[in-house]
Amino acid sequence: MAEAEPELTEPGPPALSLGALFLRFLRFGLFAFGGPVAQIAMLRSELVDQERWMSSARFNRLLAVMQVLPGPEAHELCVHLGMRARGRLGGLLAGLGFMLPGFVLMMALSWLYFRIDFERGWVGAALMGVQAAVVALIIRAVHRIGAHGLQDKWLWGVAAGAAAASAAGVSFWLVLPLGGAVYALARSGRRVSAACLALAGVALGAGLVLNSEASSSVVFHGSAVSRPGDVAAWVLFLAGLKAGLLTFGGAYTAIPFLRADSARQGWMGDAQFLDGLALSGVLPAPLIIFSTFVGYVAGGPSGAVAITAGVFLPAFAFSLIFYDRLEAVLENRRLHAFLEGVTAAVVGLIAVTVGQLLGGLLSEADRRLATTAILLAALAATYLWKSKLAPPVILLVAGGAGAFQP
Repeated sequence: MAEAEPELTEPGPPALSLGALFLRFLRFGLFAFGGPVAQIAMLRSELVDQERWMSSARFNRLLAVMQVLPGPEAHELCVHLGMRARGRLGGLLAGLGFMLPGFVLMMALSWLYFRIDFERGWVGAALMGVQAAVVALIIRAVHRIGAHGLQDKWLWGVAAGAAAASAAGVSFWLVLPLGGAVYALARSGRRVSAACLALAGVALGAGLVLNSEASSSVVFHGSAVSRPGDVAAWVLFLAGLKAGLLTFGGAYTAIPFLRADSARQGWMGDAQFLDGLALSGVLPAPLIIFSTFVGYVAGGPSGAVAITAGVFLPAFAFSLIFYDRLEAVLENRRLHAFLEGVTAAVVGLIAVTVGQLLGGLLSEADRRLATTAILLAALAATYLWKSKLAPPVILLVAGGAGAFQP
């Protein structure tokens, strides 16, 4: 019995100074290539398997909690692990350390972006190739999220309905809660009520679209912005906060919300939006760091800081402030069902956004054949190559293919 006791004791982090804790997670941030799966695997390997900051079972429960919350899971895990080591200040420093390399690099690339000579033919062609690969990566992400999130016919119905509503111009403020509520009712056995609520939602959405002259304004393929805009920092902060609070199922789910704001307000065209996604794809950072680029284009350096703060604020807040209560709250199966419905609706929104981005990408007739070829090749590569290095390498190769197209 005496020998079994240590296994029953939950392990804890080693004694670290605040400076050492920050540097530890800064190193994680410097090597955070490959997206959330690779980032979470890196944290598990070093902090759980090797250094025993917590048991594997506890890490699994923690990850399950983070996956049903909005925000990038890997970043939220860093905040929680830092808080476990040195309290809330430790959580803050761990989260900042993990995101800082990507943020600094994205700021630098955003500054450089406006100093590139796009009139040089090969530069524009290379970016077109990268944009095609970005769309391929998003298509793969939609498939992956859908495969995990759409587990029954009701969820498929919620996703399809959300896609139709989004394509018609219905605001996601109506689509997302309605999708969650419909699925929660269906899961509880009240399928007639779920169907009635869905029909009421269709009627309400149709009425809103018919009475809104701006319902189609989010479909925007405008020309490139030649210099950063002057959008107020508080506007960009709220746009980022909205995206951060609605990012269910991974960073790709932030794309439709930030694109909707960018298109509706005319901050940038789809080509530049895809450029921002491409830049984030080759950086050691959560993909959601593309929001920094959106903020820079819309409002310069201050706008980049503001929108990044808004996007990451929920990821910090949930772990630093609310985690002690989350496990009890998330035991509520009705809440699980509601969140699953919201996630399904988000899948529908992303699918529509992919279609709109694809339409803009293929709008240039003289490059349509080459762009389509790069898109299909990149899409095949995303399915065949299972590596954390796959996304950045695919983007770089696609850029080279675009630059050297005849």
